Amino acid sequence: MFCDLIDFNDLPLAEWEALLGLGFDICDSFAAYCDCLKGRILASLFYEPSTRTNLSFQAAMQRLGGGVIGFSGTSATSVAKGETLKDTVKIVSNYADVIVMRHPNEGAAYAASLYSKLPVINAGDGGHLHPTQTMVDLFTISKLKGKKMTGLAVGICGDLLYGRTAHSLLRAFSMYTGNTFYLISTPALQTPEYFLSELRKHNKIIAADTIEECIGELDIIYMTRIQRERFASDEDYKKQTGIYILDKNKLKKAKDDLAILHPLPKNDEIAAEIDDDPRAKYFFQAELGLYIRMALLVKILEGPKPPPKTKISGNTEKKCENISCVTKTEKGIPDIAKTSGGKSVCAYCETLFSLC
Repeated sequence: MFCDLIDFNDLPLAEWEALLGLGFDICDSFAAYCDCLKGRILASLFYEPSTRTNLSFQAAMQRLGGGVIGFSGTSATSVAKGETLKDTVKIVSNYADVIVMRHPNEGAAYAASLYSKLPVINAGDGGHLHPTQTMVDLFTISKLKGKKMTGLAVGICGDLLYGRTAHSLLRAFSMYTGNTFYLISTPALQTPEYFLSELRKHNKIIAADTIEECIGELDIIYMTRIQRERFASDEDYKKQTGIYILDKNKLKKAKDDLAILHPLPKNDEIAAEIDDDPRAKYFFQAELGLYIRMALLVKILEGPKPPPKTKISGNTEKKCENISCVTKTEKGIPDIAKTSGGKSVCAYCETLFSLC
């Protein structure tokens, strides 16, 4: 049952398979869904810049007959006057039927869900997760590979430390089996282990230093940009740029049916010449984002009414040490622990807790 969408893996595979099926039906019978959410309102709260996610959610709601309110950037909102995330969410909960939120702090979407009367959809929380992009990615892979989600060789390249799209995709694939993942990154930008622990159980993971060493094996290569906004300094960022660039020379070794994906925006990690290669599917990937986000809104707003949200008490014995966690930047949000992999972690950003 859909309520909040904070992490793709919060729901079982059967729920996601049903969502993908609805996405395919919307693609095939678009007109049949044009007024199914008439009178409903989506609140789009984008504290961080966005093109595809923000506009595709707005377009999805309007294509379904609903309306949109919200903001893109906080300079013209009460956030600029010091209003907390908690207060903003409580106020917006009175005006809409569902909230879609992007925020620079990790765990912000989960925090918002604790105070919202409405379903909250995580449209990206710092360098943590981006579950609706994962929906788009899996929908695209399913469509391109004949609804086949096993036996694939998937390369994920670039910023695997801060890249929330890569984190969400890897975690989502833990629900499938028999795939091989080539993780292509510098030592400084390797994937945090807690995004891989479940994936390892039924899939193979191979670390790669270069694109060239694995490109001939891949069915999919998922390129990501280096996340400038996540680095402590411009100097640290510049050390990681320009290392991985997919160009025509590298593609000479690739399969004819390789699918080149990218969550976008792209910088120099994909050469401009690749845009015209028939294997480049990232603009098609963005197009499919409209249909699967339409499916998500229909599932959330037309499905059975979810149970009331339970109140969660704070934890005063343990504190999150992640400086990017929402508990460090927002007033009134208590530390909360949860168990993951047998360890106590922050319920918001999943950083390992330490004792006070």
